[in-house]
Amino acid sequence: MSVRLYVGNLPQDFDTKELESQLTSVGEGIRFKAVLDRETGACRGFGFANVNDDKVADALIEQFNGKEFGGNALRVERSERRDNNAGAAGGRRGGRDQGHAPGSAHKAVNKVVHSDAKAEEAPDPRWAGELSKLKDLLANQKTAV
Repeated sequence: MSVRLYVGNLPQDFDTKELESQLTSVGEGIRFKAVLDRETGACRGFGFANVNDDKVADALIEQFNGKEFGGNALRVERSERRDNNAGAAGGRRGGRDQGHAPGSAHKAVNKVVHSDAKAEEAPDPRWAGELSKLKDLLANQKTAV
């Protein structure tokens, strides 16, 4: 089974080959890929390492977590995999589940945003300014007879 590791706090101008050679010194079957900015092509400061062996993954975490690389202390930990459809509906969420338990489905909450019931109270304050402008426009209109 492949283990995915998060490698964070990477310097902006690091050499990918140098980091890969250091990672592969721990064991075989390690593949690293830095996450790049779409517009500039520069590293966003983190990447992911895929490791074939669970013991090698633990050794990587133990050896490189907190180790200085290019002036920064690396952060190496197991990556939590997202569901394939997690980012599709919610947009970019930073890869976190925002307080939900892993693997749990988000509950659909039926919230009443608009009600068709007539209310005798004041207009909604979010639209009071627009309503006032419309009333003024209607009052100033003169119809030709």
